[in-house]
Amino acid sequence: MLELFVIAAFGLLAYRSAVIENEEQTTGTIKVGERIGKLWDIAHLSMRENRFLRAEKALLTILKIDEKNAAAYNRLGILYAKQKEYRDAIDCFEIASSIEATPSSLHNLGLIYFETENYEKAAVAFEQALKLEDGLAARHVAYAKVQEKLGNLRLMFEHLEKAAELEPNRETYSLLLKAYQTAGRAAEADLLQEKLDKLIMPAGRRKRILRPRRVVV
Repeated sequence: MLELFVIAAFGLLAYRSAVIENEEQTTGTIKVGERIGKLWDIAHLSMRENRFLRAEKALLTILKIDEKNAAAYNRLGILYAKQKEYRDAIDCFEIASSIEATPSSLHNLGLIYFETENYEKAAVAFEQALKLEDGLAARHVAYAKVQEKLGNLRLMFEHLEKAAELEPNRETYSLLLKAYQTAGRAAEADLLQEKLDKLIMPAGRRKRILRPRRVVV
């Protein structure tokens, strides 16, 4: 009987220890999450205020806590790119993409490669971004610009036309129109110019409101 009591007591102690341990782990996870949340707030606010050193410290602290935080690497890459520290920006975007390949991290990587005139790598990065998300005109425009640099005019027109199809606005139409005109494709340029004119046509004059004449009796 005593042995059963001892076994039961040890079992109860083990259960209570496990419960306490789980509670401590949960509490620790919550505290870490709250700390990372505060650091993100500091990073976002500091970047808006162009306090780059403070933002960098906050992001690096996040990465010390969570070394596989792809979002922090991506944001750090943007921070370095704003300061024209392109080598560091490329490193951050490459790490972010290796941890979690997202359209934004790959697109950002492509933009930095483009900025540093590494057009082949820029094309690869944009292609990967398009495979994950091809519904944004900006991604097609960026890829078209790289293909123009590489001399691949067929792909350039294909993606400028896709951008204009996705977002038929002044910006996409103007880019495509300029490309048509440069290539001597007059017929297509004329048709697109008509569409563009309809978009930018000034509004008509405001109608004058006629008020009834006041009659003095």
